Amino acid sequence: MANTAIAIVRIMPQSPESNLEKIKESIREKMEKEGGKSITFEEKPLAFGLKAIILKMAFPEEKGTDFIEEIISKIPEVSSISIEDYRRAFG
Repeated sequence: MANTAIAIVRIMPQSPESNLEKIKESIREKMEKEGGKSITFEEKPLAFGLKAIILKMAFPEEKGTDFIEEIISKIPEVSSISIEDYRRAFG
C-alpha cells in the first residue's frame, strides 16, 4: 500500500508582470502527470506588486520532493521554488 505525502511549496515568479494563471495551469498539469492530487493554489502578496504562489498538494510519498523542485523550476517565468512543509498524510 502506497503512503501519501503532503507538500506546501512557495513558487516565486520572475516579476510582478508574470502570468500567475499560466504558471499555475502548467504546475497543475505537470503535477497531475506525476501523481499529484488535491492540488490547490494561493497567491500571497509580498512587495511592489510581486505575489508568491503557494502550492499545496498530495502525492505518493515514495517520490520524495526532488521531482517537485525539478519540474517546477523548468516552467517559464518561475524564478525560484522552496519546499515550505513536507509531511506524511494518514488516513
